[in-house]
Amino acid sequence: MCLAIPALITSIEDKEADVEIGGISRRISLWLTPEARVGDYVLVHTGYAINILDQEQAKETLEILREIAEGVED
Repeated sequence: MCLAIPALITSIEDKEADVEIGGISRRISLWLTPEARVGDYVLVHTGYAINILDQEQAKETLEILREIAEGVED
């Protein structure tokens, strides 16, 4: 099973973007989503943005992932 994580694009340079995932900054590729812009949420899998998400969908997904992580920690 593969898991993709929503991330917020904070900057873009060429075909790469800096994104924030849970307070951590990462550099990802935008080759699969060249239309992505700063401020967009993207779905990240193996270092690539594979889809652009609307803000509500991204925040709902992040909340579900937080709940799952809290359940694992208990």
